[in-house]
Amino acid sequence: MALALLVGVGGCVSLQDYDAVKADLAKARSELTDSRGEAKDLRVALDEAQIEVELLDARVGDLEEMIAVAEGRAGDAESQLAELVRNHSNLEASVEDMRKALAQLNHMRAQSEARAAEYRSVLAKFKSLIDNGKLKAKIVDGRMVLELRTDILFGSGSADLSKQGAATIREVGQLLAQIPDRRFQVEGHTDNVPISTKEYPSNWELAAARAINVVKEMVDTGLPAKRVSAASFADSRPTASNKSGKGRAKNRRIEIVLVPDLSDLPGAKDIEKMFE
Repeated sequence: MALALLVGVGGCVSLQDYDAVKADLAKARSELTDSRGEAKDLRVALDEAQIEVELLDARVGDLEEMIAVAEGRAGDAESQLAELVRNHSNLEASVEDMRKALAQLNHMRAQSEARAAEYRSVLAKFKSLIDNGKLKAKIVDGRMVLELRTDILFGSGSADLSKQGAATIREVGQLLAQIPDRRFQVEGHTDNVPISTKEYPSNWELAAARAINVVKEMVDTGLPAKRVSAASFADSRPTASNKSGKGRAKNRRIEIVLVPDLSDLPGAKDIEKMFE
């Protein structure tokens, strides 16, 4: 049929031309077949590529989700890290506070031990006077107090030291002078029996005169005057009931107080700064 068409259109066609046309036609068919095969291959490749794109999209989605999760965890980690940093700072501050508190406690303990050692030393110095009943040692309001009964120091209603009383006070004064860097206050106490004389209008004057005479005797013995003072309490601080003679005898006394050093107390330096 192709031959008839070529003859009808172009008239007589030679066999050589016919073969050439036939060859071209075969080539064209082959190329068309190849093109169709390539198109099919392209469609297959395109389908495969589409599948890969869809898989990649799915992977991208998974990665984005993983990234979001990771970012969330990173945020949580940052919060936890910030909290750890704060806790660490607080812990360091707490440790530092505890170290300061421990240092202060050790300082206070050292002061207490030093004070106890001092009290033991004082008791050792006055042991003979304590043993023979001339003197009594006690703690009153956190202060160490040496107590002497006025009955062995003074006559009734008098502030003049007896011979035995003066000897006892001189012995006490010599021992007090051996205690370095410590101040003392001599306090006069009476019972509640009132006195009213020209020299001593009340128990206040009597107790004061007795305390002053004790201080003078101690200073004459060698105790520095700047380390001792006198005070009167009359009958305002009884240690026993005044209803009996025995109780009144206990209330008639001279007390020698070891004055505490307030500079050793916690916060003493801060208090001093308030008055600068």
